[in-house]
Amino acid sequence: MGLQTSLFQALSGLTSSSTGISVSGNNIANVNTTAFKSSRAAFETQISQTLKNGSLPSANLGGSNPAQVGLGVRLSTISRNFNDGALQPTGVNTDLAIEGNGFFVLRFGSSIRFSRAGNFTLDSNKNLVNADGGLIRGFGVDGLFNVVQGVQQDINIPIGTLTLAEATNTVNFAGNLDASGDIATQGSVIAAAPMFSDAGLTVPAVATDAMTVLRDGTSGALLFATNDVITITGADKGGATIPDHTFEVGPANTTGSDDFGATLQDFMDFLEDVLGIDTTVSGGLSVAASGALTITGNSGEANDLIVDNANIVLNQSTTPSFPFNMTKSQAADGESVRTTFVVFDSLGTPLTMDLSVVLENKTNAGTDWRFYAQSEDDSDLDRVLGTGILNFDNNGRLITSTNSTIVIDLTNTGAATPQAITMDFSNPGGPQGAVSALADTTSQISAERQDGSPIGTLEDFSISSDGTISGVFSNGLLRNLGQVVLATFPNPRGLVDLGANLFNVSSNSGNATIAIPGSGRAGTIVGGALELSNVDLSEEFINLITASTGFSANSRVLSTSDRLIQELLATAR
Repeated sequence: MGLQTSLFQALSGLTSSSTGISVSGNNIANVNTTAFKSSRAAFETQISQTLKNGSLPSANLGGSNPAQVGLGVRLSTISRNFNDGALQPTGVNTDLAIEGNGFFVLRFGSSIRFSRAGNFTLDSNKNLVNADGGLIRGFGVDGLFNVVQGVQQDINIPIGTLTLAEATNTVNFAGNLDASGDIATQGSVIAAAPMFSDAGLTVPAVATDAMTVLRDGTSGALLFATNDVITITGADKGGATIPDHTFEVGPANTTGSDDFGATLQDFMDFLEDVLGIDTTVSGGLSVAASGALTITGNSGEANDLIVDNANIVLNQSTTPSFPFNMTKSQAADGESVRTTFVVFDSLGTPLTMDLSVVLENKTNAGTDWRFYAQSEDDSDLDRVLGTGILNFDNNGRLITSTNSTIVIDLTNTGAATPQAITMDFSNPGGPQGAVSALADTTSQISAERQDGSPIGTLEDFSISSDGTISGVFSNGLLRNLGQVVLATFPNPRGLVDLGANLFNVSSNSGNATIAIPGSGRAGTIVGGALELSNVDLSEEFINLITASTGFSANSRVLSTSDRLIQELLATAR
């Protein structure tokens, strides 16, 4: 019976050694498998046969130990080593590695699987997938590109298809205003020749007169007829040409002109809007007692107006004439500066803005400057957007600014309207600092930066350590596109290996806990890198030697038992 037992003991040893060789062989075979986790076989004794029980010590005899013979060895467990493997930088932005605990979450149809291997790509639908088409799971973003945590979805990165524009909210200015300049005291004054409303030229024109009754003060001829078109062209403000605009003499607009009206007041309102005269401060259009149309502009050289006979044309496209004999009697004065800058609406359309800053006052406390903001891109005719005051102390430092938020009307443009834009003259964080008011040879001011942008297309992306996917757009914007999540388990060694670098839960692994990388028990993500296999070849070679030695030894036990049995049989003959 002992020889037969040794045969089975040797067989169990051969089987166990073979299992050990298989485990090491599998580890070695996967030495280059992405994120492979090595396994280790552990063994235990099988049942033991008791030949003699032990006895208790007595007064006359000592106790005896039990006599047992083991009946071989068997596999106890094959456990997986989830220690991190080394990281290999790849430079591929879809490659991800995990440092620490956690598994990527993948969806295959209605099934959820888990993996440490982060060799991902984008499919034709711009979904982030593994080599077998498993969809990587994570959190999406809302309409403002804020990550919405809590609800998992497939990660989609629409390279080349997602477009984005952003409306301007803030414009930061920098520069210096020449505090040694002259205070502005007057605006431009331009007057036309007197007009009359009767054939005898005895009743000077007034603002409420119909355009069609106005007569030339010299010839007495009627100046306008119904449906005549007056074009403002080539007029100048502060050295910049004002875009052309047309006015149709009422009663109805039949030519699609910018504006139309029946009275002289209607035309004056039109001209005031076109020239951008801010009447809340000073200036405007009026009719003198003599019947002369008078234009009074805002103060500051940057607001100086040039409007002469050739700039107001009647029926330009048919038989042009010049109904107003304009004479400039006063130029605008005062230290001032003008700058043009571009902002963007919610559709990414560029809007051109004009800003003039005029020295208004000097006191023992410092200087006061008035700014005028205007835009030809305002959807109504009036180009005036707002005005405010900049107060500087006697060291030239900005103290306060009033009414620095302007509003532009964008009705019927498709963009969000009205659009509020804050002009920040303190310029926090800007390389050139805040706008100052110090003595200089000239005033200079410019828009240093603004936070809007034209349309841009998603060109690239990166994934940070917390799994956040940041998209890079062609217009320079950076926006969140989603967040990759990790799953952790109470007992990751209890997961079932499905092959293809995939795992599934088991009754002993516990349920998955979805976590943001870097939080709780979850590790962090390394973008542009892959985790290598954690197989230690030197250790595996030692395991192979140990297992093969055990196999040889058990083979010797088997052959020895067989020889003894043969000798026993020969004796029986």
